[in-house]
Amino acid sequence: MRPHDMGTLFDDAAAGGARTVFHLDRPFDIAPRAGTRWTVAELAALVRATAARLTDAGVRPGDRVAIVKDNHWDYDLLACAAVRVGAVPAQLSARLDTADLLTLLRRLRPAALITTSAVLARCRDAAAAAPLCIAVDTAVPGATHFAALDASGPGAPVRRREDEPLVIHHTSGTTGVPKLVVHSTRTLVHKLARLEAVRYPGIGLRRDDVLCNASAYAHGRTFCWTAVVTALAPARIVVLTGDDPDTADPLLRAYPPTVVEALPATYVRLRPLTARLDNPFRRVRLYISTYDAMHPPALRAYLTASRRAHPLWMQGWGQTETGPLTFRFHTRSSALVPDAASTTRRLGRPVPGRTRLRVVDPDTLHPVPRGRPGLLLVRTPALALGYVGEQERWAAKRVGGWWSTGDVGVHHRDGSVSVLDREADTLPGMSCLRTEDLLEQRLPQALECVIVGAPDGDPLPAVVTADGRLDPDAWKQAAQGLPAMRQPAVLTWDEVPRTGTGKVRRAALARRLTGTAVTGTGRWT
Repeated sequence: MRPHDMGTLFDDAAAGGARTVFHLDRPFDIAPRAGTRWTVAELAALVRATAARLTDAGVRPGDRVAIVKDNHWDYDLLACAAVRVGAVPAQLSARLDTADLLTLLRRLRPAALITTSAVLARCRDAAAAAPLCIAVDTAVPGATHFAALDASGPGAPVRRREDEPLVIHHTSGTTGVPKLVVHSTRTLVHKLARLEAVRYPGIGLRRDDVLCNASAYAHGRTFCWTAVVTALAPARIVVLTGDDPDTADPLLRAYPPTVVEALPATYVRLRPLTARLDNPFRRVRLYISTYDAMHPPALRAYLTASRRAHPLWMQGWGQTETGPLTFRFHTRSSALVPDAASTTRRLGRPVPGRTRLRVVDPDTLHPVPRGRPGLLLVRTPALALGYVGEQERWAAKRVGGWWSTGDVGVHHRDGSVSVLDREADTLPGMSCLRTEDLLEQRLPQALECVIVGAPDGDPLPAVVTADGRLDPDAWKQAAQGLPAMRQPAVLTWDEVPRTGTGKVRRAALARRLTGTAVTGTGRWT
C-alpha cells in the first residue's frame, strides 16, 4: 500500500492488514489515559474520534487549524484529523520564541488554535489569535477543553484536490523568524512520501524491522514520515519525545531497534547509551539523519555500537520547502577516514530522476564551474506552494525555474554536493561548518562547537560541554592549523539558543555572546 490520503491514512492501513505496534515513551497528549501501546486500528479510531471532536468544536472545511503543544507524535494525528474534516493543519513548535509564535499566528490567521494551558500561560495573546481555542490538557478560561468535545460524530472524510493546500509547516528558524511553508497532497504525498514508501534493497523498511524515531514532531519531516511508515508497516515503531538518555534507555532496551531516525541534536544527547554494556543500538542496521549534518565523532560512536557486520548511516540534505534533495551513505570505514569532516559535509548526489542542482555566483547569479563554491540552486517537482503571508519573499527565492536553498556549497566533479555554510552565516576566510567539525574531532569532551562572527576581529567559537568547562591547553592544541579565532566561550547545552529541531540559532547566539550578529547578506533566507 502507498499513502494517498492523510485523512484516512490509518483507516486504509488497518483495512490493508497493517499489524504494526507503536510503543510510546509517554501517553499521547490527546489520549493521556490510553496508555503507551497502540495498534494501527486503534490509531485509526483515535484519528476518527479527534476529527469528530474538531467538527463538534466548529472546525469546517477550508479552515486553518494551528497546532501548538508539547513535542509528541500526536501532532501528526491531530493534523490527520484536521485533514479528515477538510481543514488545513499548521503545525507550530511550542519551542518557538513567544514573539516568533505570535508573528506566525498573525500570518496564519487560523480559525482554530489547538494548544495547551502551558502555551496559553506563556503566551497570553495566543488565544486571541484565533476565534476558537482548544486546550488539549485541561480546562482553562477562554478555551474549549478537548476532552469535553463530542467524539462520537460520524466524521465522514472530506476529500480535496491534490493541488490544494494540505498542511503548513514552519522552517527551523536558524536565521530569524521561521517561514510558513504550504505543501499540497501532490508535493508532500505523491512526490515525497511515495518516493520513500518503497522497499529499496538495503535501506527500505522491512516488515520485521523495529523502527525508532526521536524527532521534533511539529516539523514537516515527520508528517511525511508518518505517511511512509504507516504504509510500509514495520513490526514495531518506538516513538521518543525527548532526548534524555536515562528516560529513553528502558524503552530502547525493551524494543532494540533495527532502524533509527533521530534529530542530529538528539543523536548527540543519546550518545552515552552507545557506551553502555547493554547498549540498545546493537541490532541497528540503518541509521537515518536529516535536518543537519552529523559530526564525525557521533557517526563513529553509533556505527561502532551496532553489532551488525555492515551497518549503514543514511544522511539526507533538504529543506522544508523541498523535501530531501541529496542522500549520502556512511559506513564504519568512511567515518574513520583522517579528514572525516570533509566526508560528512559532502552530502551525496541529487536524488536521481527527481532533483537537479546548480551552483551560481550569489551576486551575479551566473553559473560557476564545478569545484568552486557558490549559492546552491535546485529543481524538484516536490517544491512547496509558497509561504503564508510572504509570497514576495517566496518569489524572490525563485531564480528562473530554479529555487535558491540559501546554502553556500560546492558541486564537485563527481556530481556530489558539499555544503559550506548558510549564506546568512558566512564569514570571510573560513567554512564555519567544516571548522566546527574539525574542532569536534579534536575535542572529545565537546558536545558541539559553533563559530559566530564578532563585530571586530576574529570570529568567536562557542564550545558546548557537559559541565561548561574546557581545559585551555586542550583548546590550544585543537585550534592549531585552523583559521584565527578568539578564545572560546564555553557553554552547557541548555545555554545555547536552539530551534525546535535542536539546531543552533546562530544569530541569537552571536547576539548573546557579542551583542550583535555578523552575518552574510541574508538575501536568500
